[in-house]
Amino acid sequence: MKMKKKIGICFGTFDLVHPWHLHFLNDARKLVDHLTVIIARDITVEKVKSQKPMFSEDQRLQAVKDAQIADAVVLGSLNDKFEIILQTKPDIIILGYDQRSFVDELYAQIKNFDFSPEIVRLEAYKEHIYKSSLMKEKLK
Repeated sequence: MKMKKKIGICFGTFDLVHPWHLHFLNDARKLVDHLTVIIARDITVEKVKSQKPMFSEDQRLQAVKDAQIADAVVLGSLNDKFEIILQTKPDIIILGYDQRSFVDELYAQIKNFDFSPEIVRLEAYKEHIYKSSLMKEKLK
């Protein structure tokens, strides 16, 4: 009997990929057989963080691909942020320790899906050192 692969997805800006991102992706990878990472679109980052990302969505996508941890790395939808979840039908949605954007909406929206993904929030990893905002400050 063939076992069903456990599918997981995670979301993020991944602007200036650093050790916390790699730790997060590796921990996410351990939870599933197939990991898809959704990279936030530039326009979404501007709306959520009230500032442009340091790197373009294509550069951020390539940086996560270059880490060679995820099975698939894709840009988020410009129209419906839940579209990729509905297409992928993941068993697990993996959130970062500080991920707040869209989370309340996510919990509400899941109730309307025809499947029930588990939502897992991963622990922080040296957040006093490896927080994106701190890392960017050092570059200024």
